[in-house]
Amino acid sequence: MRLDELEERMGDRISITWKSFLLRTEPKTTDREKFAQYTQSWLRPGEMEPKTNFTLWSDESDEPPSSSVPAQVAAKTLEIVDPDRVPAYHRALLVAYFTDNRDISNWEVLIDVATEVGVDRAAFVAGLDEHSTAMTQAVIDDHNAAIELGVTGVPCVVINDVLPIPGAQDVEAYERWIDKVSEAMSGSGQ
Repeated sequence: MRLDELEERMGDRISITWKSFLLRTEPKTTDREKFAQYTQSWLRPGEMEPKTNFTLWSDESDEPPSSSVPAQVAAKTLEIVDPDRVPAYHRALLVAYFTDNRDISNWEVLIDVATEVGVDRAAFVAGLDEHSTAMTQAVIDDHNAAIELGVTGVPCVVINDVLPIPGAQDVEAYERWIDKVSEAMSGSGQ
């Protein structure tokens, strides 16, 4: 949401590339009540983000996600199957999780979200079957690279592979950091 606005403001001065960072590296069953309590922590960022709608999980919500890996693998697979729909898929996954309280570690949910943004269901399923092993490795590689850059959680924006900015920032803060990094790089002859 903020990155969409940043992209609108800065145009072709920036290019946004989504990378994987795993919050739940191993499948883990979470107690629904504890997860619902955890989602209380979404209230503060929800107040700060006027373009999103955070919905706290309840007894009526899907089961909490058990792992970060499936959603990351699905997004990477879509980069092969239907690259033009990747930005819409990223946004739809965020809505599915934070607003609709859907289990985005469930493959059927991930496939449904893809079809909701116009991806051909059969092609996506075939892509998952063909590429899941390679894309799982790509997710792990992204995660390890993020750790090497100093990323410890999400959200985190890394500028030019040198400056990780943790936490959700306002658009103006991102603009200032991008300008500073650009100035430093142009001053160093890069």
